[in-house]
Amino acid sequence: MKQCLLALCLVLPSLAQAALTAAFAERDITPDVGMEVPGGYGKSFSKRIHDPCKVRIAVFGDGTLRVALIGVDALALPRTLIVEARAEIQRKCGLPGEAVMIGASHSHSSGPVGMVQPGEFDGAPELVQELAYKKSSLADSGYMAKLRDAIVDGVVTADAQRAPVTIGYGTGTEPTVAFNRRLNMTNGIAASHPGKGNPGIIGYAGPTDPQVGVIGVWNVDGQLIGTVVNFSCHATANGPWITANWPYYMEKVIQGYYGAEAKVVFLQGACGDVTQVDNLDPTVNPESDAWSQFVGGRVGAEALKVLLGLSRTRVAEATLAVRQKVLKIPRRPPSPERVAEARALIQQDPKDPNWTWAKETLMLEWMIQKTPVVDAEVQVIQVGPVACISNPAEYFCSYGLELKKGSGFPMTFPVELANGCVGYVPNDEAFGPHGGGYETRLTSYSNLDITAGNQFRDTGLELVKQLKPDALPKPPLAAPFKGTGWTYGNIPPQLK
Repeated sequence: MKQCLLALCLVLPSLAQAALTAAFAERDITPDVGMEVPGGYGKSFSKRIHDPCKVRIAVFGDGTLRVALIGVDALALPRTLIVEARAEIQRKCGLPGEAVMIGASHSHSSGPVGMVQPGEFDGAPELVQELAYKKSSLADSGYMAKLRDAIVDGVVTADAQRAPVTIGYGTGTEPTVAFNRRLNMTNGIAASHPGKGNPGIIGYAGPTDPQVGVIGVWNVDGQLIGTVVNFSCHATANGPWITANWPYYMEKVIQGYYGAEAKVVFLQGACGDVTQVDNLDPTVNPESDAWSQFVGGRVGAEALKVLLGLSRTRVAEATLAVRQKVLKIPRRPPSPERVAEARALIQQDPKDPNWTWAKETLMLEWMIQKTPVVDAEVQVIQVGPVACISNPAEYFCSYGLELKKGSGFPMTFPVELANGCVGYVPNDEAFGPHGGGYETRLTSYSNLDITAGNQFRDTGLELVKQLKPDALPKPPLAAPFKGTGWTYGNIPPQLK
């Protein structure tokens, strides 16, 4: 097993049960029509706008420590952007960069943040540069600057507007919208999206997580000012347009009741192998926008039900705390035989379905020469009884469930694609003799050592075990019984 190198360990303690302040903010990051839409291994361009993409921010403070939870309508967020944004936040308002968690929703219909970063392949052979810049999805430097500035400005604004609040916590269940896309097949391996009606399907190869985690925050007048929602499902109900995807409709449901002033921060759960597609459902899939409405509407409705149930359990205090480690994890290189095959195939027709994977192999080969080891941050931010445990991967759902089981907290939010992006990180089973599937492919996007998933889990649990959770608030008990109860009803039946 490859050993990770601990590069950074941050410990920010906080005084427990201090009075809580909070504020929310949002900023528009909708890209221009015609910009690239990331999410695939080739180029695709937007043709119109369906709904806005946003940065949504929650900042909490207890007089000693401040923390920020940020959800971004984006496919993923490169590590360089995180580092730059955190440094600016700390410079402008003093909020420690290490206490800022920035997660992507993984919307496949959002702005140009990847897959390749500008300048990332400078210095590579001419062929590799052409494959990266001309044949792959490429981030737009101007848009990335807009995104970074929106994050910074939103956090600084929210931090300045913090005021006393009450806070509540709860979970709901939405089991009908998300499904594991990996299925065990009669040929002895697992396949990703094998297709409806495929006679070789045995059953799902992994779990889902139907839990909807919710933090609600109310001002002193009793108005909901914002909520943080955690749920595990790819945001891939795409259409031919720019959209925040199904989280847009989740927000619409919550704001339909509480109003637009109630901001909704979405933190994507561990859903590297979970999407809205049910390969065992024999019926036709919904049209893309109807699908987004179904997923987002039902998740939003469940979150709303939770919020409405918190009226008797809101408190004005919460423990805030942060733990962080940055791991050094090596990439796994393609074999010399695979590289040789790729060099031969790349000269053939790009319409060959294997051409894309040849492109990815050659790009990865050069990346390993330049950066053989990747920084991967694991972070824990505590808000009362909730532990948000992040990693920068498209993280398999089974790992998220293990984090929830082992954290020791009443509520745990696994947060994937946070503070960077390292691509798919499958579990041991996927890399075993009966594993396989799309997520285990070696590409320039997904290539970490196969122990990475276990390292993220073990580090997350190591960090969260250093913290002491608040108890979930309970409704106050009724006064001791006195008298005879409601005298109007304390009578035998009147039959005449």
